[in-house]
Amino acid sequence: MYAYKMGRVPELVICSFIVVSLLVIHFFSDLLRASLGGYYNQDVTLSQLVESQSSDYAWFLKLLVNCFGYSCVFVPGYLIYKYVGRINYLERGNKTFLHKAINMCITGNSGYDQLDAGSSTADKDRPAASTAPKRTSSQEAVQLLWCFGGLMISYLTWGVLQEKIMTQNYLNFNGESAKFKDSQFLVFSNRLLAFLVALAYLQWQPSSVRHRAPLYKYSYASFSNIMSAWFQYEALKFVNFPTQVLAKSCKIIPVMLMGKIMSKAKYESYEYVTALLISLGMIFFMSGSSDSSKASGVTTLTGIFLLSMYMVFDSFTANWQGSLFKGYGMTPLQMMCGVNLFSSIFTGASLSMQGGFMDSLAFATEHPKFVFDMVVLSVCSAVGQLFIYHTIDVFGPVVFTIIMTLRQAVAIMLSCFIYQHSISLLGIFGVLIVFVAIFLRVYCTQRLRAIRKRAEANKPKMAV
Repeated sequence: MYAYKMGRVPELVICSFIVVSLLVIHFFSDLLRASLGGYYNQDVTLSQLVESQSSDYAWFLKLLVNCFGYSCVFVPGYLIYKYVGRINYLERGNKTFLHKAINMCITGNSGYDQLDAGSSTADKDRPAASTAPKRTSSQEAVQLLWCFGGLMISYLTWGVLQEKIMTQNYLNFNGESAKFKDSQFLVFSNRLLAFLVALAYLQWQPSSVRHRAPLYKYSYASFSNIMSAWFQYEALKFVNFPTQVLAKSCKIIPVMLMGKIMSKAKYESYEYVTALLISLGMIFFMSGSSDSSKASGVTTLTGIFLLSMYMVFDSFTANWQGSLFKGYGMTPLQMMCGVNLFSSIFTGASLSMQGGFMDSLAFATEHPKFVFDMVVLSVCSAVGQLFIYHTIDVFGPVVFTIIMTLRQAVAIMLSCFIYQHSISLLGIFGVLIVFVAIFLRVYCTQRLRAIRKRAEANKPKMAV
């Protein structure tokens, strides 16, 4: 009995880490409420107090509060990680549910060796990919049309609804208009539905690749992913949607910089030239586009800063996911499931801490059209991710890049038509430079790859 009780001590300590961390964070959140003037009015949530601040600078306070909420996951997670490593908890024999969960999070080894052996045996019996029947030209055309239509419909709808939710007013039952302000709730709803879709797809069509990666590895990509999404939504309060779409085309530049920093990657000369052209086109577009509702210098600089932070976090996400693919060889759907799982946990914890759930649900009950837009937005986001993975799997990244570039061009025209954005000739010229640079980059990449393949094929083989 004594040994049994002593064996339970680590579980009690781990649970105490979680409880104490949440109590400390709740204490500091109360201090923050008091500093914002909510001490005498307990009916006002922390999220509402943040929104009541100056509209030009409320985003910064919101960002701090969001990160404060993410610490509800990071702090106890870090303490548990250090504790289990110090006492060699994972080497113990008592395989409780908590032990298995921590083992999967830290080492990625779920302990189901028999299932691993069974899957490897099944893989041996499965015919090789090379023996699969090749598709005919008509089947290829139908598949390409399916992928093109799926990506265009899902992401064009997503873009239109994204701009509508963050910039347009919604009428309640009394005819009063109001804007939805909590970007984090949109991130939560999008990521939760994407996680459920990925999980259902994996259950319906199990992957032959056994998942090996420690779950905590997904948390880094997840954090950068929700931060990039949050900056993207917030930027729409300060710049118009065409500016945001064109700024996304400039992601190549921070991705290259992040690749240099994280992986010491080397790039060809044409990649630097096209990156420079994209930057030049973006400058022309920013100089030639006008929006009277967002004309002040403060809001313009804020919008540019938010878009820059979006690109920084998004480039980190891409590079980190690339390193996970190389290191653990998971499938894209497994990556989608893992990243969106942690994104749902992070945003859910932050919303709970600051009362964002109650505010957003109250807004939803008073504005039924918002509910419809939010659901369709989340569905388009989740379905669009599935089409991304399917297109890359079937046709490769080059075809996917071309489709998404066309989608961005159509999205700019659609946004200008629906929401009456004005762009001068200089702005249109900037748009053309950006898209020409992107197509030039794709063409040069394909040409260089073909030259290298020919060189490999013509290389004389050494006699054995």
